[in-house]
Amino acid sequence: MSVPEELTPTQELPVDTALELLRHGTLSIEGRLLDASNATLYCSVELDGLVAACVYKPVAGERPLWDFPDGTLAEREVAAYEVSAATGWLIVPPTVYRDGPVGPGMAQLWIDTDDRVDITRLVRRRSSEPLRRVAVFDAVINNADRKGGHLLPTRSGHIYGIDHGVTFSVEPKLRTLLWQWAGDALPDEAIECLERLRGALTADLGDRLGELLTTREVRRTGRRVDNLLRDLTHPQPSGDWPALPWPPM
Repeated sequence: MSVPEELTPTQELPVDTALELLRHGTLSIEGRLLDASNATLYCSVELDGLVAACVYKPVAGERPLWDFPDGTLAEREVAAYEVSAATGWLIVPPTVYRDGPVGPGMAQLWIDTDDRVDITRLVRRRSSEPLRRVAVFDAVINNADRKGGHLLPTRSGHIYGIDHGVTFSVEPKLRTLLWQWAGDALPDEAIECLERLRGALTADLGDRLGELLTTREVRRTGRRVDNLLRDLTHPQPSGDWPALPWPPM
C-alpha cells in the first residue's frame, strides 16, 4: 500500500531498533484507516531523531465481539508477535503494547508492500515457502481471520502477516484462505520450528504470553503445537466452524 507523500514515510529497521522506537518513541496520529473494523490509526513515532511510520490500535477503539472478551484484541496482536518472533520466521512486524494518544493499545511498525503482487493469485500458490510458514503459524495461534488483505508481500520476497486480534481462542476457530496444504505432511523446517516453540512455551515465551493471554489460552496454544507435532500434517477444515473468512480479501 502506497503512503501519501504528506504522511511520515515507512522505514525498514532492524527488529531491536524498531521495538525500542515503538516502546519509547512519541506517537503522533496522522490519519485513520477507514476500511478497518476497529480503530486503526496511522502514526509517526519518533525517538532521538529517528522517525518511522507505525499502526496504532487503541483498546478504546475495539469493536465488541461475541466470541472474544472485550478489550483484549491489542494484547492478542502482541501475543501473535511474540510467537512469530519465537519461530524465527518474523511473520508479524515488530509489535508492542503501550500507552498512546488515545490510551493503551498496540503499536506496530508499518510495512511497505510490493504493489506489483496480485494478492488474489498469491493466496492460491502452493510453491511459496513464506506463505506456507504463515499457514503453520496461523494453525499455532488459532487465527480466526486470515484474509488475503492481511498478507503483506514485500519487494524482498518476504511475506508479513497482520491483523491478529482474533487469535488464541480456546475453541478451534482456524479460518483462513490458506488451505492449499490441508492434510499435507509438514515440511522439515516447520517441524523443527514447532519443536523449538514447544520448548519456548515452557520457558520465556510462555511467561510472555501469560502476561497477554489467559492461562487456558496459553495452555491451548501449547496443545495445538503438540497436536501438530503428533500428526505432522497441516490441519484440515473441521466442518464445525466456517473454514473461510468473510469477506475473503
